[in-house]
Amino acid sequence: MGYRFLEDIITADVAFEATGETPEELFTSAAKALEETQVNTKQLANSEQRAVNLENETLDKLLFDFLDELIYYKDTEGLAFGKCEIKIQRDENKKYKLAGTLLGEKLDPNRHELRTDVKAVTKHQFGIQKTKEGYKATVVLDI
Repeated sequence: MGYRFLEDIITADVAFEATGETPEELFTSAAKALEETQVNTKQLANSEQRAVNLENETLDKLLFDFLDELIYYKDTEGLAFGKCEIKIQRDENKKYKLAGTLLGEKLDPNRHELRTDVKAVTKHQFGIQKTKEGYKATVVLDI
């Protein structure tokens, strides 16, 4: 499980590759990479929590929505999350459902090392691949 920034994909945006043995680990890695783009997550307390419940027809669309949800909380409430506890299941209609909790706090420039402000997740080169080790996602962020 982990992530690495991809310097050679794009020059005006931020790109990363996230991995995980399970979909939950993959989503957690992608969330960590997104948040690390914006703030040093080691400085975040878990004083605020938000429930997250999403569903979509495909795993890659669900990941897109999940990352978009993180950006939404940053833009509307000034929140950043250093930890997420999620579960992903498929229902009887073959839809993927994500349920869980995001843990973090409000961003404070006096206490947090702020980095780049992410505007959106893009669909450019976005996708999830199944690998021998589990899952790999490629994500490009509009900054």
